[in-house]
Amino acid sequence: MCWCICLEQCVVRVRHNVYPIAYYYRAYSEDQSFNDDPVLHLPESYDINWMKSIDNNKKLTSITIPGTHDTGALRGYIAGDFAICQVWSVADQLKAGIRYLDLRVKKNLEIVHGRIPQDITFTEVLDQVQSFLKNHSSEAVLIRVKPEGSNKGKVQTQVQNVIKGQQNIWVTSDIPTMGEARGKVILLQKNEFTLGIPTFGTDQPDDYKVSDLEMKKEKIKQHLTEAKEKCGHQQIILSYSSGTGLPKLQFHLTPKEIAKVINPWLNGYLNQLRGSCFGVIAMDFPHLGLIKKTTEMNTV
Repeated sequence: MCWCICLEQCVVRVRHNVYPIAYYYRAYSEDQSFNDDPVLHLPESYDINWMKSIDNNKKLTSITIPGTHDTGALRGYIAGDFAICQVWSVADQLKAGIRYLDLRVKKNLEIVHGRIPQDITFTEVLDQVQSFLKNHSSEAVLIRVKPEGSNKGKVQTQVQNVIKGQQNIWVTSDIPTMGEARGKVILLQKNEFTLGIPTFGTDQPDDYKVSDLEMKKEKIKQHLTEAKEKCGHQQIILSYSSGTGLPKLQFHLTPKEIAKVINPWLNGYLNQLRGSCFGVIAMDFPHLGLIKKTTEMNTV
């Protein structure tokens, strides 16, 4: 169904969400590394359950895992494209093979991107994850909760209240094997949030600020080199390929425009590194080819 608002913007409704029609019909990259189509087109032959081939005795810290940066950031509102990092719903991200969710959560468990609300809560995200795991019990989903806002200290307590009594949520710092992790939500520690497995981030505080895309590629190479060195020990390694030009006043470098360049490059770069362990690689606007290439790092 399509209509126009003020004769300026034609929009399309897809699964209860509204998107500009130009956005909806925009093409994705030929190598399937970048995507901005909000509808997931999943081939019948696509292997949703990619974790089933991983040895049960392998530690979760020894696996390369595709993830999304700012998983819930699908809406821009007053911030426009600078607040949008993904186009697929959480449910569709999971079907596409994403197994790491990066959630920015404020008091009352609202998902946000900075100050921009995303019209979904942690509880609703968790429901989608649990529904996925019920139907795909070979898989495990890692969740990082980053408390946001002035009352960030209350977020962990509120999360604990939500997950109380749910047996398939991993909250201890012990590192599970793949066999132990199957069918479970694995929480990750980071800064103020202390439930779950310890993590180590390869990104430095300002690495997400992008003014030069070639420099961004070099930083990602450095992050992945460090991730490879540290992978397989007592922490989940987190690396991010995402970025924004806004802090550098590079207004043309939105997360999407950066991903258009970085994702195809990353797809090619990972092709040289098959068999290496990197931990989590979190991305903006990933497509099926890049997600699959990330999972293939686990194939020697």
